[in-house]
Amino acid sequence: MNEHSRAKTLGDYLKSRRNRLQPEQAGFKESYGNRRTPGLRREEVAILAGVSPTYYAWLEQGREVTASREIMESIGKALQLTADEHTYLMKLWNPHEPEIIPSINTMLNPQWREIIGQLSYPSFISNERSEILAWNDEAARMIVDFAAWPDVERVMLRMLFVDPALRSRMVNWEEFTRHSVAVFRTYYDKHLNDPWYINMVDQLAQESAEFNAMWKLHNIQLKTVNRVFLRSSDSAAQTAAYDIHSFMSPTEHPDVHICVYTPVSDAE
Repeated sequence: MNEHSRAKTLGDYLKSRRNRLQPEQAGFKESYGNRRTPGLRREEVAILAGVSPTYYAWLEQGREVTASREIMESIGKALQLTADEHTYLMKLWNPHEPEIIPSINTMLNPQWREIIGQLSYPSFISNERSEILAWNDEAARMIVDFAAWPDVERVMLRMLFVDPALRSRMVNWEEFTRHSVAVFRTYYDKHLNDPWYINMVDQLAQESAEFNAMWKLHNIQLKTVNRVFLRSSDSAAQTAAYDIHSFMSPTEHPDVHICVYTPVSDAE
């Protein structure tokens, strides 16, 4: 079986959610036996979901077994998934969705560059790989000097972990990177057979132990408005808060996003 198949990804994801859930959270007040691993046992998830332990074990092992929507809903409920996690689980499960590798866009409508060039807020354009395709002057000043990076290395997720200047400027670095890794995971699993994603994750795992630890958590999160606190490049004592709004053109290039860092007022 292809190591990066949908079934294996589903199995890895179920295992990561099971390991996260403690017995007490699931209602097992008196846990039997000594636990050598974190989280629930497979048999306990099976009990909560109303399926056989063998059947659930096959799902975690990535076997190509048929599961109904009702079964997956029950498993999701047993694992106490959030709304985003539930949506992600159902996308992995959907047996009718063909495994087609979506193309990643690296071309831009020139008007998009003009739009962010007119903005006074830090703004850049990226795709689902988090490759930076364009940016304005304020983004280069407040976030990263993108022009200093070669085109092939201008990947926002990687810069978060390997650029010490960006890290020192980002006050809530750990919180922000955890969110970024979780969002990137949804794109990674969407493009399961794309070698670029596989190579990038392997490279980052070797470059950063912190990334490797976050990646192994298998957390996922859909792209939402996220808040970041940045120290000014001119004065380390000055900190500004921004809400990051992401916009896309669903009819033209749905995988390309305009990210605008909107200042947050003191009242907020």
